[in-house]
Amino acid sequence: MRVLSIVCALAMVAAASAATAQDMSATASYGEISRNAGFTPDPITVDLYSGGGVDASRSIGGSCVGMIADAPDFEFTYQAGSWPLTFAVDGQYDTSLVINGPDGEWYCVDDSEGLDPILRWGSPPSGTYDIWVGAVGQAGSATLYITENN
Repeated sequence: MRVLSIVCALAMVAAASAATAQDMSATASYGEISRNAGFTPDPITVDLYSGGGVDASRSIGGSCVGMIADAPDFEFTYQAGSWPLTFAVDGQYDTSLVINGPDGEWYCVDDSEGLDPILRWGSPPSGTYDIWVGAVGQAGSATLYITENN
């Protein structure tokens, strides 16, 4: 499990890139929530529909893939403590995960667990995480999970 966490952390660093195409100031399509470290219930789950009209590989670049919306799908504001923070998607079809972190950097992943993406922060920064769930191919129903449990 430690090796997986290290690999995920390295992938996040490699995936960080600068872009301005997405509108982080737009109202998130599926809501927003603020939580402090140690939140309950855990996990937070958000049912949504993956995809959108923007190609993440062109608008953001780096390792970002999938079709995403202009506005974030979900906005998570977090006051960090000593807990890790994980974002995961379970999708009907192949999905990607695109997050603009509190540091203003882009973090992208595709196919961490089969066709489902997972991003983990071992020591997450406090602030707002703007989250997009991309469709890699066909769009469909998906569930976003936010947890402090690895």
